[in-house]
Amino acid sequence: MMPAKRRVREPIQVYLTEQERRVLDELARQQGVSRAEVLRRGLGALARDQQPSFYDAMDRLIGTLKGTKSPRDLAERHDEYLAQIIDSKKLRFRRRSS
Repeated sequence: MMPAKRRVREPIQVYLTEQERRVLDELARQQGVSRAEVLRRGLGALARDQQPSFYDAMDRLIGTLKGTKSPRDLAERHDEYLAQIIDSKKLRFRRRSS
């Protein structure tokens, strides 16, 4: 039997205002976890929110194909062209809630 994999943890020091400390304590109490776990979950959520969404990619693409360089069948095959761009850039997207 293989031993369980242990997560290596590194202590850090964070300075909080009284209000931030009250919020942290309340969240920990409500969720039934430690303050450190609340901070870890918050960090994870923030990191997930920073990943580009499909819609963010679409926003960047708007207006990039102008003039005669645009494919003549862009309106009919837009999904194929978008898929090619995404594949060529090896992009990964998170789903944005609606």
